[in-house]
Amino acid sequence: MATIKDVAAAAGVSFTTVSHVVNHSRPVSAEARARVEQAIRQLDYVPSAVARSLKARSTATIGLVVPNSTNPYFAELAHGVEEACMRRGYCVFLCHSGDDPDKQQHYLRVLQEKRSDGLIVASAGDDTVLTPLLTGTRTPLVIVDRHLEGLNADLLQIDHEHGAYLATRHLLELGHRRLGCIAGPSSTAVSALRVNGFQRALSQYGVTLAPQAIVASDFSGAGGHRAAQQLFDTLAPSAIFVSNDMMAIGALRAAAERGIRVPHACSIIGFDAIELGAFTYPALSTVGQPVRLLGASAAQMLFERIAQPELAPARQRIVAPALCVRESTARWGPEARDSSRRSHFQTEKKNGD
Repeated sequence: MATIKDVAAAAGVSFTTVSHVVNHSRPVSAEARARVEQAIRQLDYVPSAVARSLKARSTATIGLVVPNSTNPYFAELAHGVEEACMRRGYCVFLCHSGDDPDKQQHYLRVLQEKRSDGLIVASAGDDTVLTPLLTGTRTPLVIVDRHLEGLNADLLQIDHEHGAYLATRHLLELGHRRLGCIAGPSSTAVSALRVNGFQRALSQYGVTLAPQAIVASDFSGAGGHRAAQQLFDTLAPSAIFVSNDMMAIGALRAAAERGIRVPHACSIIGFDAIELGAFTYPALSTVGQPVRLLGASAAQMLFERIAQPELAPARQRIVAPALCVRESTARWGPEARDSSRRSHFQTEKKNGD
């Protein structure tokens, strides 16, 4: 592999002149520039990113850590981050922790050792492990979707509790009263917030929650499938609020296996608004915001922090969720309508909360 000294020798100039041509750091005569550029082409010279980053004190890289890259939510989030970073001339290192806190911890250390210009973290595992690891880091940092107690870092988070409230209120306004809830793992704050929103809507409408109405599972299609089977066995709900769209897709499968027609016999609504939900059968009603937009917003927050590291205090941007009504929810009762409605996002009714 050719070095900068090889290029200098071939062009008959000093290696500092080659550096000025490559980095546009100082004017160089047209004749010398032409000889350097010709030597670069002939030798197929590639400038050292490491050397340039040491001089510029920037690697032009962003580290993105997600718990599960096979989950469409995190895939769409990563896509949004990557598009925003590319427009700014940054590359993204995507690290998939597989919901393993130890693996996540390893990746975070590596990204900081590699001098990434910033980190975007969608966390997995226990806060007691992650918070000490990130506390005191000098790397600009944005946490996505999960507040970490005791960590002074920028946060971008959808309003989990209110999103669950909107989804449940939608089911209640359709006349459903025997509601089930498929929750995420009991150890996660996100799951607790979404269950709180579900319960708040029931309380507001004076609906009593059956003891077996909430079933916890993992945030996956298989987890939703198992939990829905349990609800069908013990509760026979007319409607189910599911704590994320992948679990809701699993619930749709469980209903189909039992011959339960959705939405006529049971309405199902998810959370996250992933693109895949528009292509299930029936198309999945959900709450959330376009996930790519959330990724782009997280990247924008990070760029702001990189540009002004002294910004204080840490910022929190809470994104308002919207209700997206598709085909998997319908009015309960003999007057239930055909569920072939076109999907649409509905803005929140401020006076109805």
